[in-house]
Order: sequence, then structure tokens, then C-alpha cells
Amino acid sequence: MKLSRKFIIQLILALVLTGGVFLTLYLTNAERELYLTAGWITLTLALIWLSNRFLTVQLDKKMPWLKFGNKRFYWQLSLGILISLLIINISYLALKFGLTVDPPNQSQMLTMNVLGILVLLPTISINFGIQFLSNWKTAQLNSEEFQKETVKAELTTLKNHLDPHFLFNNLNILSSLISKDKDLSQSYLEKFADVYRNILQSSKEELVTLHDELCFIASYLYLLEIRFEDTIQTFIDVETPDHKKYLPPLTLQMLIENAIKHNAISEIRPLKIHISSQNGFIVVKNNYQPKKLEIKNSNNSGLENIKKRYSYFTNKKVQVFQNPENFIVKIPLVELDD
Repeated sequence: MKLSRKFIIQLILALVLTGGVFLTLYLTNAERELYLTAGWITLTLALIWLSNRFLTVQLDKKMPWLKFGNKRFYWQLSLGILISLLIINISYLALKFGLTVDPPNQSQMLTMNVLGILVLLPTISINFGIQFLSNWKTAQLNSEEFQKETVKAELTTLKNHLDPHFLFNNLNILSSLISKDKDLSQSYLEKFADVYRNILQSSKEELVTLHDELCFIASYLYLLEIRFEDTIQTFIDVETPDHKKYLPPLTLQMLIENAIKHNAISEIRPLKIHISSQNGFIVVKNNYQPKKLEIKNSNNSGLENIKKRYSYFTNKKVQVFQNPENFIVKIPLVELDD
């Protein structure tokens, strides 16, 4: 685990302070009891500090400040004081039984616990205030950055998906269908309108349900099947409970478009795209047959965009796998509290 600069500074100050205390005792020819007391206090404070730091790290993962607020405060306050008092009492008993001949004194233990609570309560509370303000400031910065990324993503979405070539191709197909099959051309026009309507609407949303995304994908795949005929084959197998979970809009469409863009497609070697759900992830897999003139790692820009968008909603990572046969992307589904 990488140590933060703040932690290193705190550790250096603690070591300097501890060294100063023992140097003072040495220069003043202090008695053994003072050395033991100073050593006990130093060790106890170090253990309390480390245990509360570990507690903070664990609660940051399971109970973030900005999401759980009051609940986090009471849990950390209670657990912090309880763990600190346990360390004080255990270290006191260890000192008495291990390094002295005097048995534990009940009045000393009572006084020590009362003073411990009186000192720990304001100390931990002040620390909470500092943590909360720090997290709030970080969240504000992330929110501002996310808003910038959202605006940028909207512009990129409109630029990429309202591409003149894509529009031109679909209008050409529609024009040819009108003279051949009026019913099919009418159906194609309806799906075509659905795709663009969804793109315009979803560009303003941060998250959409998987169900809505799959409805959009059905219209989008219909256009692809008419355009590419049997050279693109899609298979969808998504578990029903996952339909209520969320993901950033157009994620699946971007992955499908990415697969079409970067793979050679022919009647002999059709592109096969599988969409399924597994353990809280949506999995998009296609057979890997890169174009001869494909630039190495050219998939990265689109995937990095998806990863960045996901980082605002979940700690789970977008996973990418590639082997000679398949290219696989696993997208974590987001669960929102009701």
C-alpha cells in the first residue's frame, strides 16, 4: 500500500516527539518508572492511532462519509472509543503483569478509562470534522470535474453518433428499401427515428436502466442487421433481475460500434457479438479479427472514456480481456439505493 505524504509527516513528527521525550528522561537521569510510563504512553498512543487509522480506511470503503453521514459518525465514534479503551486497558495490564511487581489497581483503571473517554471523545470528534470537510471538498472537486466531463461527453456523443456518414448510410439504405419493400422501409424508418431520439434524450442522463439500454440496443441492432445482413450476428442473454440495474447511457452501443469499427467483417468471417450478464457485470464479447491496417491499441480511447465515466458511480473496475479468439469487456452494473 502506498503511504500518503500526510501519513509520513505524522509518523516523522511522532518519532521526533518520542525521541525528544526519552532524550529528556536520559539527560535528567530519570528513574526506571518514568521510562516505563513514557514507553507505555508512547506505545499505547501509537496503537490507538494505528487502530483508528485502520478503522477509518475500512469504514471509508463500506460506509463513505458523503453517503452515510450520521450513521458513519456514530459507528466510527463508538468503535473508535471502544477500540481505544481496549488498547489502553490491555496495554496497562501487560505493563503491570510483565514489567512491574505491582498488581493492577482498580482506582487507576477507573481513572484511566474516565480520562480516556474525556480525551478521546473531543479528539475523535474533531478528527471526524476534519475528515468530513476533506471528503466534502474532494467530492465538490469531483462533482465539478464530472460536470465538465458530462458536457464534454454530450458534445462527443452528438459528434460521434450524429455522424454524417452514419446518417448518410442509413438514408441510402432507407431510400433503396422504399423502392423494394415499403413495409420494411416503414419499419426501418421507425427504428431509425427511435435510435436518434434515444441518443438525443440519453445524452442528458447520467445513468439509465439496463432495460432501457437494451430497448435502445434492439432498435440499433435492427439497423445494423439490415445494413450488414448476415455478416453481423448478435446474441443477448441478460438475467431478468439485472434489467433494473443502471449503467451510463450508450455504453453498449459504444462497445458494439467499437467492435464493428476495429474488426474485419465478411460473409465468410461474420462478426459475432455476445451480450450477457454475470455476477453484477454486463459482458460484451466479440470474435477478435482485427483489420489489417488496424493501429495497435486503437481500442483504448473509447474504453478509457467508458472507464472514466464509470469511476464516478462505482469503485468496481471496467475489465478488458483479449486473446487470439475473442475481445471481451466486462462492465459493472450500478445499483442505486431506493
